[in-house]
Amino acid sequence: MTLQEFIKILDAQGDLLRITTKVDTNYEMCEIVDRISKSKDGGKAVLFENSGTDYPVLMNMMGSDKRMATALGVNHLDEISTRIDNILKGAMSPKSSLWEKLQMLPLLKDVSKWFPKRSTSRGECQQVVWQGEDVDLNKLPIIKSWPYDGGAFITLPMVATVDPETGVHNLGMYRMQVFDKRTTGMHWHRHKTGARHYDAYKRLGKRMPVSVALGGDPAYIYSATAPMPDNIDEMLLAGMLREKPVRMVKCLTNDLWVPADCDFVLEGYVDPTEDLTIEGPFGDHTGFYSLTDLYPKFHIEAITSRRDAIYPATIVGVPPMEDAYIAKATERIFLAPIRLAVQPEVRDLYMPIEGTAHNIALVSIVKRYLGQPNKVAQGLWGAGQMMFNKYMVVASEECDIRSKEDVLRRIANIDPHKNLIWSEGILDVLDHATATTGYGSKLAIDLTDVKDAPRTFTTPRIAHPMGGVELFNTEFAKEYGILILYAEREYHDTIDIERYITENKFDDMKIVALFDRGAAGNMTPSDLLWLAAANTDPKRDIRIFNNTIIVDARSKRPGYGDNPSRFPNVVTSLPETIKLVDNRWEEYGIGELIESPSRRYRKLWLSDSAQW
Repeated sequence: MTLQEFIKILDAQGDLLRITTKVDTNYEMCEIVDRISKSKDGGKAVLFENSGTDYPVLMNMMGSDKRMATALGVNHLDEISTRIDNILKGAMSPKSSLWEKLQMLPLLKDVSKWFPKRSTSRGECQQVVWQGEDVDLNKLPIIKSWPYDGGAFITLPMVATVDPETGVHNLGMYRMQVFDKRTTGMHWHRHKTGARHYDAYKRLGKRMPVSVALGGDPAYIYSATAPMPDNIDEMLLAGMLREKPVRMVKCLTNDLWVPADCDFVLEGYVDPTEDLTIEGPFGDHTGFYSLTDLYPKFHIEAITSRRDAIYPATIVGVPPMEDAYIAKATERIFLAPIRLAVQPEVRDLYMPIEGTAHNIALVSIVKRYLGQPNKVAQGLWGAGQMMFNKYMVVASEECDIRSKEDVLRRIANIDPHKNLIWSEGILDVLDHATATTGYGSKLAIDLTDVKDAPRTFTTPRIAHPMGGVELFNTEFAKEYGILILYAEREYHDTIDIERYITENKFDDMKIVALFDRGAAGNMTPSDLLWLAAANTDPKRDIRIFNNTIIVDARSKRPGYGDNPSRFPNVVTSLPETIKLVDNRWEEYGIGELIESPSRRYRKLWLSDSAQW
């Protein structure tokens, strides 16, 4: 399935919005798609037919459960999970007879036919070729999403690299900031395969060939994001999802291979002897800006494309957005391998949108022995990209971990001194709350033996303001013992929350969470959970006072005490962009006006820049 065919399918399903009027790639497209992606069930895909270039732009293509399944060629994502489950069960189960072993041959044959196939002819992605002075990224409708982004970014690049020592290929996804018409940044984190290949070329003193594919079958795009084991070709996963092999073609200026039917290919190199360059800021999937850092440059020697090429793009920011549905697919598809190969007692794994892929995970298990929840938590924290998880809830199999009510009822009955599992380890490089980049503390809550019994807490009625703290949300106080407070920022370093709890007789509360004043009013419970997970380092910001868990979910003053040296701003559009889109909405022809989410989140701003 090409991107062009995928668009026809979405159109036929009534799941595509076409905007024919010209829309600016700087900020305007982003503001439109942000509104649509945060509407009911992820809204619809958006095709901007007039981008000011020769190429239309497709966005929010996988931003719903339905479109995600369509992109992977199934009616429901559980079909893929079941397929993988059956393969692994067949492969890993003991074979006691020759007959049972022979029965595996058709299965092995099915798997083998999914391996990518290399073609000796040119692909559709090489119908148009730009080389030499013709190479110009400005010809492409590359998006600048947010006001304090360092520039325009290629946001769905499938970056092809090869290990120079083993010859194993990899296709990863790393954002690329455009520096000029022939040069971009290459934002591969230290934990990623591309960075490992870069280190290998650096040791050898060799220039590193890199090619970047854009578009093609949506299964390619998904596979490039998937947490595949190192040295396993992502196009094998794409072949399994498509149930047919991916046809690969050799690039024109290097020996790398890319999918033949993708829309664009950027061919070039990274020079490991070259100084790293400043990249960023970038409004990221965490809902905050990831700030400037040093990354390699990618030099482009050729651009090839289809004649009917479509430019694919995504935007990320405050959840929910398109990436939440991609992460949801990963959760379903990779549950079977985790259960069978890593933690066989796992029955379900759920990573809510509020956790922005890594911050929050809930897992249900079959518990058989003392200490098993600790073993599961530590095991998952060592399993692939689960190592980035910060907060985990481990529950027994009868708990519906996808039900907030089921989980909160149990949390209301925990003993904070017995049911919390503290640890330290690897965190996402984009985690802004930890003082040390990529490393910090973790917390698991053991609910496996906690009773599921309703409780009634004493609802706080009158709070005595003290040091900038006021009571503002008792919605979850009576049933779950969760009290939400806010504080003015000028009192950031002087608040005595324990004294506040004592003097107001809030000792009955199970959890007291403290937020910035900007979180008061129109923030939803989902927003507050997102903020709490993003803005905290467990060992620094969570403490136990008597039997109450105190959570400091405020923004952290940079450099104060154990706080990080920099603290980013929340990602929102500027008022002038919001006004522009409001005024042009009828012109877009896409239905009733959708209010800008940025109006709500601008109350969280710390400064008029990417950071406090």
